[in-house]
Amino acid sequence: MNRRRTTNRGTSPTTKISHQPPRLLIVHIAVPSWANICPNLCEALQNFFSIACSLMGPSRMSLFSLYTVQNQHECILPFVQVRGNFVRLQACISELRMLEVEGCYRPHHTLLPLAVEDGLQQFKQLSRYMATSAAQPCTSLEITILTSQPGKEVIRHLEEGLKDINLLSVRRLQVVEITRDIQEHMDSPSPIEEPSSGESAILEADIVLQSLDNDVVSMEIFFKAWLHNSETDREHIHLLLAPQTLPPSSRARDNPICLKCDLQERFLSPSLLPGTADGLLRIDDPKGDISTLYQMASLSSDSPYKLQVIKALKSSAICESLTYGLPFILRPTSCWKLDWDELETNQQHFHALCHCLLKRDWLLLARGEPQIARHSQNVPASSFYVITPSQSLTLLAKLVATRELVLPGFFPLLSEDPPEDSLKMIESTLDSLELGPTYNPLQVESHLYAHLRSTYAKPQGRLGTSWESRGLRKAGQLQTNRVRATVVPLPMAPAPARAPKTSAASKASSGTFLPSDSEEEYLST
Repeated sequence: MNRRRTTNRGTSPTTKISHQPPRLLIVHIAVPSWANICPNLCEALQNFFSIACSLMGPSRMSLFSLYTVQNQHECILPFVQVRGNFVRLQACISELRMLEVEGCYRPHHTLLPLAVEDGLQQFKQLSRYMATSAAQPCTSLEITILTSQPGKEVIRHLEEGLKDINLLSVRRLQVVEITRDIQEHMDSPSPIEEPSSGESAILEADIVLQSLDNDVVSMEIFFKAWLHNSETDREHIHLLLAPQTLPPSSRARDNPICLKCDLQERFLSPSLLPGTADGLLRIDDPKGDISTLYQMASLSSDSPYKLQVIKALKSSAICESLTYGLPFILRPTSCWKLDWDELETNQQHFHALCHCLLKRDWLLLARGEPQIARHSQNVPASSFYVITPSQSLTLLAKLVATRELVLPGFFPLLSEDPPEDSLKMIESTLDSLELGPTYNPLQVESHLYAHLRSTYAKPQGRLGTSWESRGLRKAGQLQTNRVRATVVPLPMAPAPARAPKTSAASKASSGTFLPSDSEEEYLST
């Protein structure tokens, strides 16, 4: 991968935008729904991690751990580094898939808080280790609980079980209720809602409830949201409106508006995935990378990256052949350091801008503020962007070519009437095509998941086949081949009248945190 963009900035992009917290996924297993949920969940996880483990560039997902809760709570996968660890994660998913054929139970309501507490203790131990090592410290954890049980009931059990637990290091605690049929989906709560119980106020972390359809695509989309840059320590972009683009009032002319925006990617760049056809190509824009705006905003440590609007254009005034690179979504910032009044005013101005641009059928042409290195005598090159409004509360920013980049092109204009024979032949051919109302990328597959999984394919050796493992397990002869524990969990109190199943983490000997592939991948049996 071309690394030229990092050599003259004094730091790597990874250190600037790698703010993603470790993630703990707890799968709450209950009959009879698990048999229908398990295949979709496992396929979605396998597809997601084939992407997440392969992405080059700045780290988007640092550490991941997986617990299951059925008749006991069990750590299937202790915290491991995601990048490059697809083989380990795939073995973990295979273990989760086997639960479908081995049977499952109705979990006791006290087990779920115990799984949260156990995962939190592992995270705290990992944080203490990383604080004393050269690794980047982890200060917060995001916990997601997947369940087929009523979400509000699960939240109530969590509130009861966690009321005496220190949750200050939990950045987000989310309960995701997987719906099983259309009627249940209609009766389910809104996609995201805050708990209404008064007891939630005593917890040190809010519990968020979300509903999710039981299909592979919906689950994939949910997991892919983990790849977004979720940092809210500051806004990413300052969009400066030039006076001539504002309404003709004296105050507006004297005080140009600055809209504070966050960036969001619309899709992943193929250049970040190994072996893809498009990944072999690069567009040499003035900053040396196809995702210029994202990189510039991430690397601007002293202040947010600035976009200065210099002109308004009619929507039909720009040729699509002059835009290039990945588009990015601009939306009102959610930076927690801004007070509520400023956030509300900023969102109102953003809303008004989108409304005015749509009404006038306008685009905006903006110049990116050049990044000038300290004590540098080089003249920085500017980038220019076309900003397009949408029906949602977002703007679309896309790079546009400048004089230095444009090549000559002379294209004949269309004549009014093509030859009659050709016209009839082409019209007949076009009429035979299916006419779709919109392009839905979720219905178009490129076999990228299978390609990425094949790049990790290698002899599994000690893993054996699933039916052999199942037979040995029933005979009591096999301990599951799982990932070596990176930390040893603290002792846990057993659930009432039940002895907790020994987790994979506690089976392993105490060791240091080794996220690299040099660590032994599996425990020998």
